[in-house]
Amino acid sequence: MKILVTGGAGFIGANFVYFQLQNHPEDQIVCVDALTYAGNLETLAEAMKNPQFKFVKADIADRAAMDELFAAETFDVVVNFAAESHVDRSIENPEIFLKTNIMGTQVLMDCSRKYQVSRYHQVSTDEVYGDLPLDRPDLFFTEETPIHTSSPYSASKASADLLVQAYHRTFKLPVTISRCSNNYGPYHFPEKLIPLMIARALADQSLPVYGKGENVRDWLYVEDHCSAIDLIIRKGRVGEVYNIGGHNERTNLEVVQTILRELGKPESLINYVTDRPGHDQRYAIDPAKISSELGWTPATKFDDGIKKTIQWYLDNRSWWEHILSGDYQNYYAQMYANR
Repeated sequence: MKILVTGGAGFIGANFVYFQLQNHPEDQIVCVDALTYAGNLETLAEAMKNPQFKFVKADIADRAAMDELFAAETFDVVVNFAAESHVDRSIENPEIFLKTNIMGTQVLMDCSRKYQVSRYHQVSTDEVYGDLPLDRPDLFFTEETPIHTSSPYSASKASADLLVQAYHRTFKLPVTISRCSNNYGPYHFPEKLIPLMIARALADQSLPVYGKGENVRDWLYVEDHCSAIDLIIRKGRVGEVYNIGGHNERTNLEVVQTILRELGKPESLINYVTDRPGHDQRYAIDPAKISSELGWTPATKFDDGIKKTIQWYLDNRSWWEHILSGDYQNYYAQMYANR
């Protein structure tokens, strides 16, 4: 099988690339990434050594570039991870989120139709459901939960989901959609909560926590997410949405306190800051559908996953230090200057 992985130089996309190369060595993987600020080619350095892997620098919203790529490669499956995903950035500048997350999705689906891709998979987020109240721990997001967005980011992802479903109904495009809870693990860009707190704690800097840190997230170890998507693209029913959750709910404050304990740092580093606009209270996913239909369950408990994640950041300081210094953005030029 030949699989196009878009956004493969980002956090989840790169982990999916490595999961595929390890678990399906017979498959060919083509990775497309525009290498905007969150795309890091250093992340794919090991994949570059594999003859079954190919990297292409391109923007999924560039129709001519995508058409040329699809014509040349003849993909069997498209897995679309490419997205602007940072809520704070979407509040500051919504436009780029609409371009990449909605228009980019349309371009990919048009090409998938034209070149008869056998499965188009959209990687979405539980944020399209809005949030749940903190005082109702019995409530969970299911695939039937109405879409109710809170930020320009989640609105752009919800729009893309609706477009994917429309292409399935109108054009019979063979699609699937997955909506996941918050991921964590190796290669997570340092602007996000867990890697940001690890990096700042190691430097004995203050750890900014929104509000009182009471917001709850369901944490999913990234390898578990990759295994779920792999099952969906191979065995999932066309036209269906699958929720992927970790059953690992923690408040943001609990996550930060766990990181500080693991690193032996004092809680006095915590600095409570003004909450962001429209901050969702609680996310919690019911993954019963993917469990019953495809046999998937998360393998990693949060207490184990966070230890592995922290150890990875300790063992790979150069990776995230290059990001903090900005040096990672020179890696593409260094890799391809003489090619």
